[in-house]
Amino acid sequence: MDVRHSTHPDDARTLDTAALRSRFLVENLFAPGEVRLTMAHDDRLVIGGAVPGTDPLPLDPPDQLRAQSFCERREVAVVNVGDAPATVTADGQEYRLDHFDLLYLGAGTQGVQLAGEGARLYLVSAPASSTHPTALVRRDEAEALHMGADEGANVRTIRRYVHADGVASDRLVLGITTLAPGSVWNTMPPHTHDRRTEVYLYTGLGEAGRVMHFCGQPDQLRTLVVQDQQAVISPPWSVHSGAGTGAYSFVWAMAGENQAFDDMDAVDVAQLR
Repeated sequence: MDVRHSTHPDDARTLDTAALRSRFLVENLFAPGEVRLTMAHDDRLVIGGAVPGTDPLPLDPPDQLRAQSFCERREVAVVNVGDAPATVTADGQEYRLDHFDLLYLGAGTQGVQLAGEGARLYLVSAPASSTHPTALVRRDEAEALHMGADEGANVRTIRRYVHADGVASDRLVLGITTLAPGSVWNTMPPHTHDRRTEVYLYTGLGEAGRVMHFCGQPDQLRTLVVQDQQAVISPPWSVHSGAGTGAYSFVWAMAGENQAFDDMDAVDVAQLR
């Protein structure tokens, strides 16, 4: 498992492009026949990518978790970000996931297997001290919010899956935002939330598409150029906003002090530097 240690905001000001990418961008999350994991010490979030082949892939605990099973002290959300259907087996029960379906697994879940040739499964996990039941949410069953305007190039649908009024969890909050054709901006004006870490997984860009992801303190913005199905770790002190070369989707996931969707500190565009 790749491990990313916390970065002080004053230190982030001094990072060049290569160092910035090595701290906050997860570039090679998906590889055929593997489960790849990255831990962010910010809120102890773990993200992962699984690309099953003809054989299922077990979700085994890496040494860094010091656990007998992956979910011994953790909850995990699994999202199918590929086009092929996937099957997740947990506690002896099989669950089929189509594109943008989500499966939540609570702490204590045993025997997790990831299957589906051609599927791409994205995992987000946080420490959990209480157990919540397994829950499957279809893409069209998630709560959908429609926001933005054509003149701002930010018409988008926000689907909320794991949140205070949706699937119950210990700490996780997760949703998927999809931009309409012709829209490219997400989360503008930007915000921070000093009480939790957020991770973005960008998807639907295609091979040639890119997102210019803005991060850092509002008066010290930095840019990460992000490819399809790469993830950005956003510490609590960092803004997180972006514009793409075309429409795209992103899976946003958070863990921290609370699960309130609107717990954010807005940043006036005039403050950005």
